[in-house]
Parts: sequence; C-alpha cells; structure tokens
Amino acid sequence: MSAKVNEPLGLLSQSAGMQPDPIGAPLMEPDAILTHESRLLFRHFTADTAFMLGTHLRNRLHAISPTPCLIDITLSHSSHCLFHAASHPGTTPDNALWISRKRATVLRWGVSSYYMNRKFNGDEKLFREKYGLGEGVREFAIHGGAVPVRVEGVEGVVAVVAVSGLKQEEDHQVVLEGIEDCRVEMARGGGLFGI
Repeated sequence: MSAKVNEPLGLLSQSAGMQPDPIGAPLMEPDAILTHESRLLFRHFTADTAFMLGTHLRNRLHAISPTPCLIDITLSHSSHCLFHAASHPGTTPDNALWISRKRATVLRWGVSSYYMNRKFNGDEKLFREKYGLGEGVREFAIHGGAVPVRVEGVEGVVAVVAVSGLKQEEDHQVVLEGIEDCRVEMARGGGLFGI
C-alpha cells in the first residue's frame, strides 16, 4: 500500500510521481466544524512552520488542480506575512482581495470563514444585519478558505492560513488538511522539507 500525497509522508512521495488524493469533503454542520477546528492546535508556530505548511499547500494545490490559487499565511497581531505564493500562473488581484476579506472574518470572530458561512447558511444579508455591519460588510467574507492558527497555551488566534481560487468548500478543506498534515509531521519530529 502506497502513501497518499495528503498524508504527511505522501508529500515526499509526490516527487516520485505518485498521484495526489483529491480534496476531501468538508463538514457541513457549524458545531462539527467548530469542534474539528478547535482540535487543530500547534505546539509552536514559527516562520519555519509557516514555510513548511505554505509549501505543502502550494505543492498539493499545484498537483491536484490546474486552477490558479493564492496561498497566504499571515500573523494575526501585526499582519506580518510569513508565506504568500500562487499554485499556478494566473492568479489575480481579486484572489488577494478575497484572502484579505476572509482573513478579516477570522480575525474578528476567531473562527474560520467557512464556519461563518455555514452558521449563516451563506446568507450575507443576515450576517450583515446580525453584526450591524452596514457598508462595512465589504471588509469581510463569509466564504470558506481562511482558518485560524492556534497554539497550545496561547489565547486567541496566532495566524491565519488562507487559500483563494477553488470552490469555497475546497479552499477551506485543503487548508484544514494541510494543517493536519503539518501537525502530524511536526509531532513525528520531522519537517516536510528538512526544516
């Protein structure tokens, strides 16, 4: 039995010509999404971690879809970008705008942008009214693709990992799977790229 690309060791096998797994189906119920995300804690999160995670996401997206996607990992406290790359040529400034809006949602509410989508069943009018956002709603996006990074023993969101370019469910799920892969590899004491 061979390793799958979205399994931590599978990324190493990708260079050996193995076909990557497709992106899995996301959870749909808000409570289940929140429970799953709350378990995705890093023991630490550094620039090296961001590089490992971002590179893994970029390589996986490059292998599984010809659609150009933008990947961004930015610290929450300073908006300091630790990783930013395209999976293929052809991303546009619109991808960066979507990432900015999704990241703003994560930073304001401390949950993934996809969780907010499911919480409001994608109803942006209800979302705007619930929080009294008015025209300020343009700063936020309740579309999947931005996920908070949390670290054991640290209160709040440390960083945001965001993808833009695929369907929102796929943007969200590929980030979750990338975080899971990265955490598993770090727990093994390794780095996907010798970091």
